[in-house]
Amino acid sequence: MPGITREEVAHLARLSRLELKAEELDHFAEQLDVIIGAVARVSDVADEDVPPTSHPLPLTNVMRADVVRPSLTPQEALSGAPAQEQQRFKVPQILGED
Repeated sequence: MPGITREEVAHLARLSRLELKAEELDHFAEQLDVIIGAVARVSDVADEDVPPTSHPLPLTNVMRADVVRPSLTPQEALSGAPAQEQQRFKVPQILGED
């Protein structure tokens, strides 16, 4: 596989609006070449008998089932509120909308 050239790195830098020095172009060309090589090795490992997955291990739902339990009444929940309206907390308007 041909390596990444400094011209390709300079082109990517221009597209990204990055200003790179000459020594940075060489440095990043080497690094990008290593990264692309690593990605290529991953695709070599993937085999046709291995189905694509989003996670290497099977996931199970770990949430508990909903259980109805006694809770505060609206009056109890609002008892400490500085302001309330129609069984809701009343807060100052912040968006300038009605």
